[in-house]
Amino acid sequence: MDFELTASMMCANYANLEREIELLEEGGIDSYHIDIMDGQFVPYFCMGIQDLKCIRSLTKKPVEVHLMIKRPLSYLSGFIHAGADVIYVHPEADYHPASTLQALIDAGVTPGIAVNPGTSFESVNELLYLAKRVLVMSVNPGNAGQVFLPYIGQKLNKFLEARKERDIEVFWDGACSLNKIKTYAPKGVKGFVLGTTVLFGKDRPYRELLGEVRKHCMSKEESF
Repeated sequence: MDFELTASMMCANYANLEREIELLEEGGIDSYHIDIMDGQFVPYFCMGIQDLKCIRSLTKKPVEVHLMIKRPLSYLSGFIHAGADVIYVHPEADYHPASTLQALIDAGVTPGIAVNPGTSFESVNELLYLAKRVLVMSVNPGNAGQVFLPYIGQKLNKFLEARKERDIEVFWDGACSLNKIKTYAPKGVKGFVLGTTVLFGKDRPYRELLGEVRKHCMSKEESF
């Protein structure tokens, strides 16, 4: 079973970011997830281009950016030039989200859409012709440590089913517990954004925590 684990860097220890990234990579993290918030699309401010540049300079692993901002098309170039490998945008945040996704394609950046809990599969279906990744939010965007919204599973299954006709990969963001990863990795969810639920703030080495996630999922696979 092949799946990716990406670190939600809004939850990381910034007192010594270089060491934090070293420990994550020693532990086997696959990539880094950077949440950008503008205080308008979501009611909080979080991270920015300088954070992206710093993290980009400290790793060769993929760095993905989740833009929780209004009018993302107007700001894409800064994040592209700062080294983002993947950029997720919220369709509701732009007048013409298809144009935003096309701009990412033209720039050679992997285009993704982030789908809020209140956004239906049907409302973004056409964008799956352009997007290569879908980031399904199982919590409302903005805060770490929220509780999983149980109705998300049905929507997630629709995106997994859509892979039969569209060239997309499905990722999960929000309240990624061991049990959720164990359940949905075998169903085809390609990756999981790990925050405070299983990775950060545990007073345990990242190697142990990430190893526990992978071992937990392998035990599920072997049980079939």
